[in-house]
Amino acid sequence: MGWIIGGVLIAIVVFVVSIYNRLVTGRNLYKNAFAQIDVQLTRRHDLIPNLVETAKGYMKHERETLETVINARNTAVNGLRNAAVNPGDPHAVQQLAGAENALSGALGRLFALAEAYPDLKANQNMMQLSEELTSTENKVAFARQAFNDAVMSYNNTREMFPNSLIAGIFSFLPAQLLNIESPDRRAVPQISFT
Repeated sequence: MGWIIGGVLIAIVVFVVSIYNRLVTGRNLYKNAFAQIDVQLTRRHDLIPNLVETAKGYMKHERETLETVINARNTAVNGLRNAAVNPGDPHAVQQLAGAENALSGALGRLFALAEAYPDLKANQNMMQLSEELTSTENKVAFARQAFNDAVMSYNNTREMFPNSLIAGIFSFLPAQLLNIESPDRRAVPQISFT
């Protein structure tokens, strides 16, 4: 009889440990995926001052737009720093998403204004920075998708029964998806029948 009780207790401990280890693995996967986002967003943030400096020489009357881009960039840098500390913190991830959306909007306005300056559009440095920024935006999108996939997998594992019991006991909190809108997805297409 003692062997049976001992065997059942060992089976329960092994079962709890395996669930705990799956939760730890899921958490580490989404933290690693966030580190990839961190790399790409840092690159994006590093490109923006050069872009603004290049535009500044041509867009002397657009100081407010340039300052808006720099302020949005600084807010996004702070948001990234806060989210990188704990990518599982829903509040920090939401703040980062908001800051990145604001930065994308400010950059969109900058590029829209740049269209009115043919010399700026033709500037080799501006073209190269724009191309690098576009490439980085694509990398951010891929990294964000990997992060969101890892978060979804972790949250699913965390919420399934009996995993939810173990997650509650060991304080495995839900992770937040990172939703950064791309400006072109938000834009409403203009249709004209004239």
